[in-house]
Amino acid sequence: MTFRDYGSQDALSEMGAKYHARALELGADASAPETLSYGADSYQRVDIYRAAEPGSDVLIFAHGGGWTNGYKEWNAFMAAPVTAAGITFVSIGYRLAPPHVFPACLQDAEDAVALVQDRIAGFGGWADRLFLSGHSAGGHLAARLGVDLSWTQAKGVDSASIRGVLPISGTYLFGPDSGLSMRPRFLGAEDSGNDRAASPILHIADSAPPFLLAAGEKDFPHLARQMHEMQAALTARGATAETLVLPGADHFGAHFGIAEAGSLWLHTASTWMAQQE
Repeated sequence: MTFRDYGSQDALSEMGAKYHARALELGADASAPETLSYGADSYQRVDIYRAAEPGSDVLIFAHGGGWTNGYKEWNAFMAAPVTAAGITFVSIGYRLAPPHVFPACLQDAEDAVALVQDRIAGFGGWADRLFLSGHSAGGHLAARLGVDLSWTQAKGVDSASIRGVLPISGTYLFGPDSGLSMRPRFLGAEDSGNDRAASPILHIADSAPPFLLAAGEKDFPHLARQMHEMQAALTARGATAETLVLPGADHFGAHFGIAEAGSLWLHTASTWMAQQE
């Protein structure tokens, strides 16, 4: 599959174009994934990268791109270091705004998780040890999935199989107090109620799984602030929540740093995942 096979996206900003180019450069030598579809749309697909040995935790990762851009292929550079750590890696795609506004992206993420749980044993992963993660917009989706697992019953997912959530540089609150410079278009009409519906921090259930929240030391200030607010909100509801500040990393470096030898995020995340019961 090539990028021409996807539906059109908004033109990338200058910063977004640099991120796109760097992600593809880092992932140029990645092994070819095994791809599964969970819907008819070209974005409704997942790429699976097997761990070196069968029998492993499964990291389900959603790409960023401001909910209007992005490809699951942006995460290909993560495959080699993650699978080398003994973890099955799954990069998921989802439909983008403005053609598809919230909750389309969230519903797609739910369906992707359901597909992974149903099929991952055939790729050497443990179906009862799934971890949700993502960067930026993908971090938001992972968090929104994880704070309230009531969706799992309708999707045929065993909620106990979701052992933890590891968002990187995610947004956890939308609306006037979010610190965002502009309202994301994926939220749709201003009177839709989606600012609240999409905000993970406002939907934390008592049964939320453990969280490991990460952000770059030089990340966007509102995301760094929201990370700590999210941790406080989770712990107030009785959930286990830890934070990880990635030294020297900006918003994009928080993601690209996973490809570096001795990645702090990957070392911390893999150790943390192994500890979750």
